[in-house]
Amino acid sequence: MKQDLTQGNIAKSLIFFTVPLILSGLLQQIFNWVDAFIVGNINGELALAGIGATTSIYNLFVTVIVGFTSGISVLAAQQYGRGEKETLKDILSSFTLLLGGIFLTLSLLGILFASPILTLLDTPVNIFSIGKEYLQILLAGIPFLAVYNTYSALLRGLGDSRAPFLSVLVCSVINVILDLYFVAVLDWGAGGAAAATALSQAAMTLFVVVYAVRKYPVLRFRPGRNLFHRAMAAKGLAFSLPPAVQSGTVSVGNLVLQRFMNSFGEQTVAAVTTAYRVDSVILLPIINFGSGIATVVAQNIGAGNPDRAKKALKTGSLLMFAVSVCLTAFVLFAGGPLIAMFGLTAESVDIGVSFFRTIASCYAVYGLAMAFRGYLEGRGDMLFSGIAGIAALFVRIGASYAFAAPFGNMVIGYAEAFSWVVLFLIYLIRCLRKSKAPV
Repeated sequence: MKQDLTQGNIAKSLIFFTVPLILSGLLQQIFNWVDAFIVGNINGELALAGIGATTSIYNLFVTVIVGFTSGISVLAAQQYGRGEKETLKDILSSFTLLLGGIFLTLSLLGILFASPILTLLDTPVNIFSIGKEYLQILLAGIPFLAVYNTYSALLRGLGDSRAPFLSVLVCSVINVILDLYFVAVLDWGAGGAAAATALSQAAMTLFVVVYAVRKYPVLRFRPGRNLFHRAMAAKGLAFSLPPAVQSGTVSVGNLVLQRFMNSFGEQTVAAVTTAYRVDSVILLPIINFGSGIATVVAQNIGAGNPDRAKKALKTGSLLMFAVSVCLTAFVLFAGGPLIAMFGLTAESVDIGVSFFRTIASCYAVYGLAMAFRGYLEGRGDMLFSGIAGIAALFVRIGASYAFAAPFGNMVIGYAEAFSWVVLFLIYLIRCLRKSKAPV
C-alpha cells in the first residue's frame, strides 16, 4: 500500500516505510546465505571459497543496478510529491527497456569472459573452476534483477515498500527449495546453488511486475507503443547516472580489494567473504533507513515542504544512531557463531571474528553517514553523493595497501572503518551547507 510521506508523524512514517525494506533486504541476502550455507556444509570450505571469490564480480553488476534504480526512486518520489503521477509510467517503461537491454548485454559479456576476469583477480588455482561455474550461471539472472529493481524503485517512490518485500519473500522460498534440491539431492555443487538463485530471481521479477500492473493503473503500459520517452529518460539519467557511476566505481574498487585479499590465501578469502555476508545483512537496517530518509525527503521536496525534509533528517539520524549501536552490540556477541554456521574451520572463524572486532565499532559512524547521504540524495544532490562515495573508496584502497604490513589481513577491516569516518565528515559538511541553502 502506498504512503503519502508528506504528512503525519515522521518517525512513524520512516519506520513503517523502512521495515519492509529491511525485511526485503534480509530475504535478498538469504539468496547468498543459503548458497554459502548449503554448499559450505555439503561440499566443504574449498567450494565456499570458490563462491566467495566471485562475490566482488557479481556485486559489480548488482550495485550498478541498485545505483541506477536508487536515482529512479528519488525522481519518482519527487514526481509523486508534485502530483505528476502520469509521468511515472513513462519513467518505468523507459528504464525497463534501457536497463534490461544494458544488463542483458553485460551479463552475456561477463559469462563469455569469466575466465579472464577470474585470472585478472589472481583467483587461487584450487578454487578457480568452482568460481567460474558459479559466476557464469549466476550472471544469467542479472537481466531479471535489472527489471525487478526498476519496478521496485518506482513502487518505493510511490511509498510502497510492501511489494518488494512480498516479491523477495516468494523468491526466497523458491531459492531455498531449489538450493536443497540442486545441491543436496542432485549434488550439483556451487553450480546448482547459482542456478537456484538465477531461477528464483526470474520468479521474483515476474511477481513484482504482475503486482505493479494489477495494483497501480498508473504504472501500466502497453508493449510496443511509445515505450521509450527520451525526455523522461534524460531526466532519469540525471538522477541515476551519478549513483550508478559511484556504485560501479566502488565495485571496481572492490575487485581491486578482492585481488588484494586473495593474496592472503584461500583461508582468509573464505573467512572474510563469509564475514562480509554476515556484515551485509547486519548493515541492512542502516542502508534501508538511509533509503527511507531519501524517499521521505524527496516526496517533501517535491511537495514544496523543505522544513519537513530537514525534520526527516534529524529524526532519521536519531533513529539511525540507536539502531547502529544495537547492531554493534549484536555483531560483537553473535558474529562468531554466525560465521561458524557456514562450515568454516576454527582458524577461519577466528579470522572472521577479528574482522568484526575491527569494523563493528564504526557502525554508528556509518549509520550517520547514510542518514546524511539519504537527505542529500532526497534533495537531488546525487552528483555530490556519488563523488563522496568514490573519494571514500580511494581512501579505503590506499589505506589497505599502505598499512598491510603492520595489520596483516585485518587491514581490510581497519581500512573500511577509516573510510566510513572520512565519508561521514564529507556528508556532514555538505549537509550543513545544503540545509542553509534554498531548495
